[in-house]
Amino acid sequence: MILRQPASSPQAEKYWANNMSAYVIFDVEIREPARYQEFMIGVKPTLEKAGARYLVRGGAHHVHEGDWEPRRIVLLEFPSLAAWEEFYNGPTYQGLKSIRDACSSARLVSVEGL
Repeated sequence: MILRQPASSPQAEKYWANNMSAYVIFDVEIREPARYQEFMIGVKPTLEKAGARYLVRGGAHHVHEGDWEPRRIVLLEFPSLAAWEEFYNGPTYQGLKSIRDACSSARLVSVEGL
């Protein structure tokens, strides 16, 4: 199978932005587990509504290279980068994010998949 770069035009970029999965990687340090659970209960239906799914949610991990010291890894898949941006910037998640921020700290990145 040969993978080709998408054509570079505004229409092609719009197509790929809306038709390529997006992955969001969180590195979370939880300070207050009970309060973080409150966030988790609230965020799960919001993620489902956005078409997202968990691929990794905690669990053992091992750093193979570099000095990265992740705390808790969460990996989410969204249907597109646009779906992620809409979810992240939406009022529902922003309200829940205030709970998350009060009981944890996180680093996160989003990336388009193939």
